[in-house]
Amino acid sequence: MRTTAGDDGTTGGNTAVVGHADLTPDTLLLVESALRTRLARPPVPAVTMVRTGVGTPLASGRAARASGCPLAVVIPTRVGVPAAPPQRDRTAAGELLALADEVRLPAYDPADRDSCVGADGRLVACSGLLLAVWGGSPSDGHDTTAHLVAYARARGVPVEIVWPEGAAREALPAVHAEG
Repeated sequence: MRTTAGDDGTTGGNTAVVGHADLTPDTLLLVESALRTRLARPPVPAVTMVRTGVGTPLASGRAARASGCPLAVVIPTRVGVPAAPPQRDRTAAGELLALADEVRLPAYDPADRDSCVGADGRLVACSGLLLAVWGGSPSDGHDTTAHLVAYARARGVPVEIVWPEGAAREALPAVHAEG
């Protein structure tokens, strides 16, 4: 396994994968299958890149491994030392590390949404293709995937949407007004 500090700035054949974090368990299986199929057909990415986490990143890592694509996993660092991911991402991070051919160690705070969006943005910027696990929700400042799709398109990075038939997002808990 190769480890690199930060982003290497290469473009071309690398594929970044980003997507909704709130996919249903059945959808994650559909997404993994769809990504496996996509990653197996030409052009095959030089490297499939994901930021560590549950959901889309883990499904992407499993799909990359199953399709024979090299996998680069982005792990957050603070002052050059890998940072512990949030509790919900720890098991997925361990599995992704086991699947990884390469680990990239850019500085970002895994507990800060804007910092994570910045890390994903750097992945997009150094890729030749973005696979977005995205249901088409609007870029309204809350949907990170919509923002990354718009960012990739603005930079001229080709985007392929992965949203299998039957895909769904988890229902968000209702917000109750106190009164």
